[in-house]
Order: sequence, then structure tokens, then C-alpha cells
Amino acid sequence: MRSFLFRILPVFLLAALLLFSASGLAEPEAGKALRGPAFSDPSAMQPMPEDWKRRPVKHGPAASDPDIAVVLDQHLYGALLPVIQAYAKKHNLNITVEDATCGIAFGLLSKKTVDIAGFCCPPDKTDRLPGLKFHTLGIDAKALLVHPDNPIDNVSLEQVRKIFMGEIHRWSELTGPLGIMGKDVLIQPVTRLHCKLRPGHWRLLLDNEDMFTPDVQDVGAIPDVISQVALNPGAIGYEVLWNTVRYKDRGKVKAISINGYSPYNAENLISLRYPLYRVYNLTTWEGKGLENTKAGQLVEHLLQHAGKLGEEHNIVPASRLKKAGWKFRGDELIGEP
Repeated sequence: MRSFLFRILPVFLLAALLLFSASGLAEPEAGKALRGPAFSDPSAMQPMPEDWKRRPVKHGPAASDPDIAVVLDQHLYGALLPVIQAYAKKHNLNITVEDATCGIAFGLLSKKTVDIAGFCCPPDKTDRLPGLKFHTLGIDAKALLVHPDNPIDNVSLEQVRKIFMGEIHRWSELTGPLGIMGKDVLIQPVTRLHCKLRPGHWRLLLDNEDMFTPDVQDVGAIPDVISQVALNPGAIGYEVLWNTVRYKDRGKVKAISINGYSPYNAENLISLRYPLYRVYNLTTWEGKGLENTKAGQLVEHLLQHAGKLGEEHNIVPASRLKKAGWKFRGDELIGEP
């Protein structure tokens, strides 16, 4: 009898672990209600005055009259700058590239002083200016990060939401098929609630800032997310994996799985078994006085190069998403499969 139990016990434990890991794969309606929109309506456009529509793109004085003026969100700047510099050298072009945020990028677009802007989020209606086209470079997993000494390696999506809503307070409250998983340590959620009007990004976790517990530690910069999680054994935050490499000098953190699926595996992200991600977009202008042929050629080059970026960037290119059934309008990703 005892030998029989020892033979079936590993099978039972494996089945229980798989059941725990898969919980939340088909997200319950309650979870979907907490989730914000992944994308905006691509047909909605921000109305602008007629004199604005007639105004051509004119580079700002600081741009020193380049062939192409580019502004990139801080995520894309580190990934694309070497590619753009190599392209400029090969084609003998003067290309200026500014390191910025989504807000700054939109501000320069609204002033019509740049040819290309890079965003780390899908556009909101207010971003869809007349004459502006969005081109999706790809997506990247928004990883859940904990202190490296935290024994937790996996949580369900429901547990994550309860943590950030303040309904789970200590790591010891998390249980799996084998019992208690975490230490009896107070949980400290760390957030960076940027781009609040744009769909996707952290809003795939909880739709708006009012849904997060008042006890969150909200920081304004990406390096601060890394440092705060690295310093606090009870902390949990979120950021793309590339930034854990880029800011490794701020401390060591550990990325954990959701529902048993790792953020490091591209197939988990493509299939949405790993449910949190960031969308990277580039823009170009079309129309009289707006279109820059050289800028369009550069964006096309960057889209083709997206799958050739280093592994540390973890970007799943648009080409793979199209094959997997993600919804596109032209070059722009507009919906999940």
C-alpha cells in the first residue's frame, strides 16, 4: 500500500500544480471587469482646428535642420538608437534623436516639430492627430518583479490583482497546492502610474489609479521601480525585462510567472497565457506639408529590424503577432487575437 502511494503521489502533486498554474488562464468575468482597455478605437480621431491641419511639419530650432527629427520614449530610445545611428551613417543622413517620454513625444507631435515619435503604449483617441499614422514595432512582457530572496516564483492573475488592490497584505497569505508559499512579510506594491489615459500597459492589471490600494509606493521613474523592489524584501512591482538589464546597477530583482507562465517565453506572450504586456509604436505623417519620405523609409527599416534586436529587449515583433492572429489596421496593432 505504501509503495502504491509513493508511486501515485508525484502524479497527484504534478496534477495539482498544473491546476494551480492554469487557474486564471480563462480569465473570469470579475477579472475582466477589473482590466482596462487594451486598445482604443482606431477610427476615433482628435479634432483639431483647420489652421493646425494646414500647418506643415517644421523642425524646432534645437534640431539643427536635420533630414529626420525623431523623439523616442525612454523604452525605445535605448533599443533603437544604435540601429538609427547605423542607418544614418549608411545612408549619409543627419538624424536627430531625442530621449523623452510618451507625454513629451505627443507634445512635439502636436507642435509638428518632429517627423517620427516613439510611444511605449497604444494611442488614446487624443493621440490620433489628423495626418498621423501609427506603426507597431512589437510588444514586450510587463514582468512582475519581486526581491530576489522572495521564495515566490508564481502567482495567479487574481492574486496579483488582489495584491495591488490591497486585499492581500502579506506574502504568507498566498497558498498553492503544497500550502503556504510565501514568508510572513508585509507586501509593498510599487507602481509607476504613467500614461493614465492611454490603454494597455499597467491598465491591463487594473483599469485606473483609484483601483490601487492607497498603500502603493508610486514612483515617477523606471530606475526607481527597480531600486525600490531590490531594496525591500516584501516589494512587488512591474516593468519590462529590458529595463531590469538596463538598470541592473539599481539592484537585483526577480521576475515571476503568472498562472505558471513565464514572461521570458515569447510564446506565452503571443498566446496571452502571460497576460501583461507593453506595446511599442512609431509614428509618421502623411499629407501635403507633413510627409517626409526619408522618415517613412527609416520607420520601415526599424519595423523590419524589430525581430533582430538583442535578446535582452524581449520584443515580439509585429510580424509574429500578425501570424498569430493579433488584429492590425495597416501597420498598427489594434486588438488581441
